[in-house]
Amino acid sequence: MKWDPSKYVEFGNHRDRPFHDLVARVRAEHPHKVVDLGCGPGNLTATLCDRWPNASVLGLDSSGEMLAKAATLAARYVNLSFELGDIADWQPEEDTDVVVTNAALQWVPGHQNMLGDWLSALKPGAWFALQVPGNFTSPSHTLMRELAESSQWRSRLGGVLRHDGAVGSPADYLGIMLDAGCAADAWETTYQQVLPGADPVLEWVRGTGLRPVLDALSPEDAADFEGQYSALLRDAYPGTRHGTVFPFRRIFAVAQKK
Repeated sequence: MKWDPSKYVEFGNHRDRPFHDLVARVRAEHPHKVVDLGCGPGNLTATLCDRWPNASVLGLDSSGEMLAKAATLAARYVNLSFELGDIADWQPEEDTDVVVTNAALQWVPGHQNMLGDWLSALKPGAWFALQVPGNFTSPSHTLMRELAESSQWRSRLGGVLRHDGAVGSPADYLGIMLDAGCAADAWETTYQQVLPGADPVLEWVRGTGLRPVLDALSPEDAADFEGQYSALLRDAYPGTRHGTVFPFRRIFAVAQKK
């Protein structure tokens, strides 16, 4: 799937906040190796260098476009590096102290089973912190799926959108972490995001959830789909004099290996 780093970082304050809320719950004091799985353009990964300046910080992502953007940051931090790779193929090395993954595991089928393996492989005292979106039943996603499954689009978009079972519940992640012998905490938050501009929810999903649809269609068909979808979004998320309120549920879980 092709990513657009400049589109992804739009609405930066809203997209960045869950990462900072997640990392704030990691109480590692002097880690030697920190890994960010699904680091994207690397702007948030770089904040881990500020948090732990003596640690070696590695960002892993499967998108060459994202890592090209991240490369400019690696030149500014002596302890920061990036690597092209699939999360599904990753395993923690023996010296890994902290693993962070923010809004990435929803793209990895079977990641709940992988989580148990990753936690088992971590050394005692290591931390694992994850955040995934929990909004797959919100109008922004249900309307996208319904339109993609309509008679006009089904032949071209059937099976493109994967939402059923994309993420677990807070209780699911908590159970995996406890079973792996960790002290764990899991919770969820719904951010009431006020977005500016015209069709802001469409602009938001263009950077994330709509990417598989845009990849599957020609530019002309993509414009047609977006026109229909944006009309549905305007009804579901009406603008106000303050902007458009876009509620966004996020799921968090943090573990420390005993």
